[in-house]
Amino acid sequence: MKETMQQTALTLATETPDDWWEVEALYDLCFAPGRSALSSYRLREGVDPIGPLCLTARDEEGILAGAVRNWPVLIGGHPSVLLGPIAVHPTRQGEGAASLLMQRCLTDARDLGWARLILVGDAPYYQRFGFERLPDVIMPAPTNPERVLGVALAKDGWHGVSGAVTAANN
Repeated sequence: MKETMQQTALTLATETPDDWWEVEALYDLCFAPGRSALSSYRLREGVDPIGPLCLTARDEEGILAGAVRNWPVLIGGHPSVLLGPIAVHPTRQGEGAASLLMQRCLTDARDLGWARLILVGDAPYYQRFGFERLPDVIMPAPTNPERVLGVALAKDGWHGVSGAVTAANN
């Protein structure tokens, strides 16, 4: 399924195996090669991402402007989505690509039947998408607990869900 953003002429598509290295290069550019040392990467090791929730945003010439990947995790044993990383090329920032990717992830995750989604990020930015701080959800150290945010994708999506975030087994 493709979706076009009129104001910046970006087209969203599900990431393909051919996109992998280009997306990795974008993540290195935006987050530095040391990004894989972050604690959230421990939750991704040996786990396949959720394919339909890995998206690219390309301009009319096919140049990668942004990308997002999502991963299955468990929160206190409850299946959940871990969003990220999400990145926009520095030359395309401020054009709405991240917002478009985020909105599509939320819609698609809901449509796929996921009840909740978490991420590690800045609350002032992500609040506009419905994210709230999750004081009862514990990401692996050394994650700042103030940056652990979540959004319900289903009614009562967070009811009774708390505890440690652990890797999901494929």
